[in-house]
Amino acid sequence: MKSALALIGSIALAAATPALAAPKSAAGEAPKCFMTQDLRGHTIGDERTLYLNVGGRSVWRAEMSNNCFGGAGPTDPITLEQRGASSRICGAQDLNVGATLNGGGLSSRCIVERLVRLTPTEAAALPRGMKP
Repeated sequence: MKSALALIGSIALAAATPALAAPKSAAGEAPKCFMTQDLRGHTIGDERTLYLNVGGRSVWRAEMSNNCFGGAGPTDPITLEQRGASSRICGAQDLNVGATLNGGGLSSRCIVERLVRLTPTEAAALPRGMKP
């Protein structure tokens, strides 16, 4: 009986392991995660949107639930940090964003609501000033 329970437990653990692993991309599929060291630039789209250049190969859109970029200028610093122990950013819950407005006079914490990797067509359709 004990060996049967151990076998069932082993099978259940083996079946659950892929669900617990970090997201992986299939051959030819776009990566679902990135690392902060892969960030090459960013552009503020509007009061709630930030576009990220990841490795010069893809563009991601971070959508905020608050107006954290309202009043931000092109020279105001934006901070991007991964949240938690992992160095991989796979979703909104993994990214901390902050903005320092008015030349450092006002600090704003952004609440990341969605993080989406744009398709090559969507990235190419961004206006020139919005491309990170």
